[in-house]
Amino acid sequence: MGRVGIHETALQYRCAVISSHGQTRLCAPLSSLLPIGGPDVTQTLFSAGGLKMAPSHVLRCCQRGLSWIPVIFINLVVCWSYYAYVMELCIYTIPNAEEQVIYLVVFHLSFVMFMWSYWKTIVSRPTNPSKEFCLPKAEKEQYEKEEQAEVQHEILKKVSKGLPIYTRTGGGAMRYCDHCQVIKPDRCHHCSTCDQCVLKMDHHCPWVNNCVGFSNYKFFVLFLGYSMIYCLFIASTVLQYFIKFWTCFLTRDIPHLQAKLCRRRAAENCPQNQLPDTHAKFHVLFLFFVATMFFISILSLFTYHLWLVVKNRTTIEAFRAPVFRNGADKNGFTLGFRKNVAEVFGDQKRYWVLPIYTSLGDGHTFPTRLVNIDPEQLIGEQHNSKCALDGEAISHLSEGQAGSAKDGGPTVTVTVENES
Repeated sequence: MGRVGIHETALQYRCAVISSHGQTRLCAPLSSLLPIGGPDVTQTLFSAGGLKMAPSHVLRCCQRGLSWIPVIFINLVVCWSYYAYVMELCIYTIPNAEEQVIYLVVFHLSFVMFMWSYWKTIVSRPTNPSKEFCLPKAEKEQYEKEEQAEVQHEILKKVSKGLPIYTRTGGGAMRYCDHCQVIKPDRCHHCSTCDQCVLKMDHHCPWVNNCVGFSNYKFFVLFLGYSMIYCLFIASTVLQYFIKFWTCFLTRDIPHLQAKLCRRRAAENCPQNQLPDTHAKFHVLFLFFVATMFFISILSLFTYHLWLVVKNRTTIEAFRAPVFRNGADKNGFTLGFRKNVAEVFGDQKRYWVLPIYTSLGDGHTFPTRLVNIDPEQLIGEQHNSKCALDGEAISHLSEGQAGSAKDGGPTVTVTVENES
C-alpha cells in the first residue's frame, strides 16, 4: 500500500501517491482530500495561475516597449541631422544665399521621400493567410486527435487539394503552422517576433519594428534607396566644409603647420579661407562621419535586396531554397527580369519611385516556373474520373512553350478540357 500526501506550496496544491517502488502517480481530486472548511481549490489554482500569468503579461509589454528603441534611435538621429544640416550648415555656415537655396531644396526632397517610405514600412501591417487556408472544423478536430504524422499529412493533403499550393516541407509534407493553425501558402512563414504567419515573409527588421513581407516589401526597398540618397547627399555637400573645419581644428594650435598651409595656398590672408570657430563645426564634423557611416552600411544592404528583387527571391529563400514536389528549386519563382521587378514595384513605372502600394498579386499565389505540374493541385477530384470512357470528364494536360523568359527556362501552360 502506498501513502497519500498533500503537498501545499505558495502557488498550488499537489496530490501524489507514492508506491513502494518510489513511483509517483496522480490520485483522487484534490477537493476530496482537503478537510471540510479548507480553502477552495479552484480559487487557489485560479489565483496561482493569475500570479503566474501576471509576470508573463508584464514581460510581453516590456518587450513590446523595448522593440521601439531602434525606431526611436533612428528618428532621433534623423531629427538631429535635419537640425545640423538646415540650421548649423545652411543657415549659420554657408555664406552664399544661392547655394543655401539649392542645398535646402534638394535636402528636403530627399528627406521627405526618405521619411515617407520609412514610416510606410513601419505602419503597413503584415498580411496573413485568408480563411480558406484554415482547416474546416471536422478536419481540424481529426488532425488534433491524430498522433500519426502520416495520417495528419493525408488530412492536410485532402484539404489542400483545392488550394493553389505547390511548396512542401523538406520531407515532402504540406506546410502547416500548428501555432496559427493554417495551411501555409507558398512563400508564407511564421514570424516568432510578430507571432503570426506572414505572406511572402522576407525577414523581421528591428529598425522598423515590423515584419517585412508582401504588404510592405516595396516600401522597405524604397526606404533603403532613399536613405542611401539622403546620406550620400549630406556627405557630399558637407565634405568641403568638413575639410575646412578639420583644417582649422588641426592648425589652431600648430602655428608652423598653419604657416605652411598658407604658403601652399599662396593666399595673402590665410584666415579668409577658414570658417569661423563656432559650435557649428562640431555638428558639421559629426554630420559627415554619421552620414558616411550609414551610407556604407546601407549600400551593401540595398544592393543585396535589389539582387533579391531581380531574382524574385526573399531573404529566407536565398538561404533556404523553396521545396516543390520534385525537390528544392531556388529559381522556382523566377519569371525573368521585367516580371520579377514588376511583381514587387507594379506594372506602372511612374509609381515605382513613390511609396505607394503597387505590388502585383494577392500574396497567396505566385506564378512559378514548374516543369512537372502536380495534377492533384490543378484538377483536384477530376483526376479520379478520367478512367471513364463514355460521358465522363477526361483531364488532359498539354504543355507548350510561351516563349523564353529573359533569364532562360520554359514557361509551362496547363489547360483542362472536357470531352463529351
